[in-house]
Amino acid sequence: MQRLNPAPASSRPLCVDLDGTLVRTDTLVEALLQLIRSNPLVLFLMPGWLASGLASFKREVARRLTLDPADLPYDEKFLEFLRDERAKGRTLILVTAADRAQAERVAAHLKLFDEVIASDGVRNLKSAAKAKVLVERFGIGGYDYAGNEMADMAVWRHGDGVILVNAEPNAAARIKAERGVVAEFATVSPGTGRSPYLGALRPHQWLKNALVFVPLLLSHKLFETGAVLQVSLAFVAFSLTASAVYLINDLVDLKEDRRHPRKRNRPFASGAVPLAWGLLMAPLLLAAACLITLALPLPFAGILAAYFAATLAYSFFFKRTMLFDVLVLAGLYTLRIIAGSAALDIPRSFWLLAFSIFLFFSLALVKRYIELADMGPGADARERGRGYRAVDLETLSQFGIGSGLMAVLVLALYIDSPTVKALYRNPEVIWLLCPLMLYLICRFWILARRGEMHDDPIIFAIRDWRSQYVVAMAGAVLLVAILWP
Repeated sequence: MQRLNPAPASSRPLCVDLDGTLVRTDTLVEALLQLIRSNPLVLFLMPGWLASGLASFKREVARRLTLDPADLPYDEKFLEFLRDERAKGRTLILVTAADRAQAERVAAHLKLFDEVIASDGVRNLKSAAKAKVLVERFGIGGYDYAGNEMADMAVWRHGDGVILVNAEPNAAARIKAERGVVAEFATVSPGTGRSPYLGALRPHQWLKNALVFVPLLLSHKLFETGAVLQVSLAFVAFSLTASAVYLINDLVDLKEDRRHPRKRNRPFASGAVPLAWGLLMAPLLLAAACLITLALPLPFAGILAAYFAATLAYSFFFKRTMLFDVLVLAGLYTLRIIAGSAALDIPRSFWLLAFSIFLFFSLALVKRYIELADMGPGADARERGRGYRAVDLETLSQFGIGSGLMAVLVLALYIDSPTVKALYRNPEVIWLLCPLMLYLICRFWILARRGEMHDDPIIFAIRDWRSQYVVAMAGAVLLVAILWP
């Protein structure tokens, strides 16, 4: 906290905004997202709710879903300040445009506020309307106010002490130009120094989309400029679509993410990035991906649309359904390879698809095994929106190990097929891929069962130097098989 104008404890009440100030989120948007996830049909009712005004709209949402205040991301430094002020005997009032039902639950949870003033289904208590209520109650200059956005300017101007909490830059600059600021709180975003906005797009996950290049490599078109350009466009389209889905996924999974030891630091869950930004960026990213598909064969657009639909279905439904979740994940990985073939307009290989589905089913099970193991003994993953219990760990590992070994078997059968003999000068060299694959799959499962893998296995492989060496050796084996002598 940076205290710019230290002042003694005041007899004036301290009025505190909720959204963006007391909590680093917008409670209405969160409630809407949870409501839509639980019952998508409410989307058809919302225009009617809005027709009666924003306050009525908030009341209708609150009637159907009130957020658990324990799950909200509070600004801890500001809370400490409020506790100190209360200890000095100061009156604290929660004054918010959120519906009263939500505001009262937050106040009851924190046990800090003497009173709650909020929207009531008829009056939307925001900006000038909020200022009018406070002036009628306390008089001009009769209160201090803690807020964060341009809509709070009217409230600050009619009050006395100004407290900024995670304030929008424009709002902070304008109010500082007009008067002194009692105190200012600025949140440091969790995680590394990179922008939380970039982190919300999860660019590190784009590496998974490199699977679209697999058909390019296996069809021996790696040195054809046109083919490389086509697949590169496919990669960008998939990456933009994937980021849009990650945004949607993080927006609808806020509650579960905040209860997860690592996911709670994600940009939306932590409050580092406004929810409205994600709601705006998701359709923009999808629009950009659609424009790229215009330069690619028509079947690619259909595959990308199928990928988007499947990922949405996974986020809203299959993620919480035992076994369907890992089957869909395996299918999504395989769909990237199919998309690579579509971008090149070449036939899909039966062998490649069979190998992919078994391999990615195994890796999807590793991912689910890790998540369940991290919850500890006796855990019930259904509490976090999953369909598994701790007792399922051994079964998941058996399924995963068996599927991984099946992938190696498919690879071995492929090596002995007439297709390989026609494509490679030295097909017998490709047999070296089998022990390399066995090493990777068995190592992944050993590390997972030891509790030494704490990430998505694909991301782990990208960061793990042993996996990098194995992939490099596999690439060398293919080059030798193609070019030697």
